[in-house]
Amino acid sequence: MGQSEIDAIRALLSSKPRPVGWQQRRQRIEEVGSVWPVAADIECEAADIGGMPGEWSIAPESDASRVLLYFHGGGYCSGSILSHRRLVTEAGRAAKVRTLAIEYRLAPEHPFPAALDDALSAWRFLRTSGIAAGHIAVGGDSAGGGLTVALINRLRDAGEPVPGCAWLISPWTDLTLSGSTLATRDAVDPIIHRSYLAELANAYLPPEMDRRDPRVSPLFADPSGLPPTLIQVGACETLLEDSTRFAAAAGAANVALTLQIWPDMIHAFPMWNAHLEPGRRALADAGQFIRRHCGTK
Repeated sequence: MGQSEIDAIRALLSSKPRPVGWQQRRQRIEEVGSVWPVAADIECEAADIGGMPGEWSIAPESDASRVLLYFHGGGYCSGSILSHRRLVTEAGRAAKVRTLAIEYRLAPEHPFPAALDDALSAWRFLRTSGIAAGHIAVGGDSAGGGLTVALINRLRDAGEPVPGCAWLISPWTDLTLSGSTLATRDAVDPIIHRSYLAELANAYLPPEMDRRDPRVSPLFADPSGLPPTLIQVGACETLLEDSTRFAAAAGAANVALTLQIWPDMIHAFPMWNAHLEPGRRALADAGQFIRRHCGTK
């Protein structure tokens, strides 16, 4: 069943040519991301984070005192609360926590460090609301995964408490694009290719910026002091080495890290959980991980 389901997802993603303009790309990710809407029993509520849009969600029987702070993917140039709503809300159900998704500013209109500053603002919003750092899980997919690590490193370097755990889906950790799977998985990845990533990196980063800067490429950061971390990545994606190399570095730095490589799966596959059984199993695993490390009842 899983194989036929992932083939259907591949067909959905390949049904139209990749849009060329930023607005068209943003519309496309919202179209495919919202094919399956949020479940009827999820309560969603708009949030205002100092002028930045956010959205709370909670499933029945979830613990409102624990929060998953989620950063969407989209290469820092697209993605939104809408495109990732099904993923975020079902992750909250699995973890039995409240979720907060944010619409951080996008490049090229708002290049680095806008997204990282907005991530920090969302964290500060939760902390000033009285939520303990250890009761917060921070997660994200693709660029949102890289943003998750960059935020935690920023907190650690400032001597501040870090989240109870981190959850990374297909994280983009290397904006130098040095991973070998960018070539070896190119033929089987329906979404992410080197030329596309190069365009995104050019839009997000100031021309003079070193692409090994750990604030944008956490693969090159000191990973020591990270909280327990779960990485979930597909075996059939070009960014596979962004996960495996990061996991190796973090493990060597004594981080409690769990790496799951899912056979036949593609980039950010839990997004398609409504009609993808491995996506639902991945969310169940992530939920157990978050509950364990954030003390969810």
